[in-house]
Amino acid sequence: MDKREPETVSALTRRIKTTLESSFPEVWVEGELSNFRIMSSGHAYFVLKDAAAQISCAFFSMARRMPPFEVKDGVKVRIAGELSLYEQRGTYQVVVRAMERAGLGDLMAQFEALKRRLDAEGLFAQDRKRPLPMLPRRIGIVTSPTGAAIRDMLNVTRRRFADLHILIAPARVQGAEAAPEIVAALELLNALPDPPDVIIVGRGGGSIEDLWCFNDESVARAIHASRVPVISAVGHEIDFTIADFVADLRAPTPSAAAELVVGRKADFEAAVAAAADRLRGAMRRQLERARARLDLAAGSHVFRQPESLVRQHAQRLDLLSQRMAALLTAAATAARRRLDSATPRMARATQTGVNDAKLAVGSLDAAMRHAARSASSEAGHRLATLNARLESVNPMAVLSRGYGLVRLASGAVVTRAAQVAPGDVLATRMRDGEIASVVAGGARRKRSVKSETCYNQPSLL
Repeated sequence: MDKREPETVSALTRRIKTTLESSFPEVWVEGELSNFRIMSSGHAYFVLKDAAAQISCAFFSMARRMPPFEVKDGVKVRIAGELSLYEQRGTYQVVVRAMERAGLGDLMAQFEALKRRLDAEGLFAQDRKRPLPMLPRRIGIVTSPTGAAIRDMLNVTRRRFADLHILIAPARVQGAEAAPEIVAALELLNALPDPPDVIIVGRGGGSIEDLWCFNDESVARAIHASRVPVISAVGHEIDFTIADFVADLRAPTPSAAAELVVGRKADFEAAVAAAADRLRGAMRRQLERARARLDLAAGSHVFRQPESLVRQHAQRLDLLSQRMAALLTAAATAARRRLDSATPRMARATQTGVNDAKLAVGSLDAAMRHAARSASSEAGHRLATLNARLESVNPMAVLSRGYGLVRLASGAVVTRAAQVAPGDVLATRMRDGEIASVVAGGARRKRSVKSETCYNQPSLL
């Protein structure tokens, strides 16, 4: 073992302090505020952390140099200062000279994101908030059975109304296991055969990390799904959680939640007595008014001589019957007069209509006859024209002018001299009959006469 002279703790601490301060004369650190507190002296102490580590910080006289934003747990900041050693505890810390906001901390960012999403789904809608029962018989409480919050709520309820039935569903209200236990406690109270009339969910104050289980989505949805109205009573009046927005009612503290749920027994008794007095007075006044109406009715002429009222109505009925008979007679007479007056007009109108129809038929017949004659004359004229055209192209009309139609024995029409040969038998059709002829033999001669070709004329048999 080294026999060197040992240092005192103070000397070693001072040497470490000197080494730290000389090695880190100025630091800039970014992280999330946690456990922030400001003392009456104006000095502030807090922890700056990230996902993997944390460091203590001291901001002396911060009250005189307060940054231009709300400094609270969960806010992400950037600090400038010197690394130092707090000798009395042997812990190192950052002595802060300046602080500026670096944006919301991770927890607050998660909070705002979840808040926006659940609000968009309608979990915070005011129209789904249920009223609290005026006087609950059974109250369910979800909280830690060992915390100060449960003692405060029980004291308030017993002081105000000792006869109430309190159901405590124990659950952790801090740490990683808190959210599942709160959800299970809510489901347990809702599943009871005789569930409570209202449920209080809450705990006392703490840092944002301590209250974070009440910002869990599963807790929010369990509160929303509850068949029983839920009061959120988490932390202090300045603390807000997602549970506060989802619940049917937010109480600033657990004690305030108990006061909201349970009225003073004396107040209820006084209210019941006042209501009973009002009810008795109303019944008495109603009875007096009914008795007055009965007395008035008993003294009326109708009750003394009811047959007179019957006679009056019978007389009125007779009068109405007479008036109805007279009206019916007058109406029938007027209708008969209108019918008698209308009969001649109808006869005249009928005769006029018949005459007009006869004139129309005669005019229509004349028009049809004229049209028929015109059509017949036009058709005859067209027929004559067509007949003349037909006659102009009739072959018999040509034959009547002295022409003949010559055919070979085969029936072919002879149009050229070259078609016949000596000895051919020809049939010449004249206007009044046919002439048979044979072509005589002889030499053919050709001569040109105005570009026409001529042959010897055949002789007749």
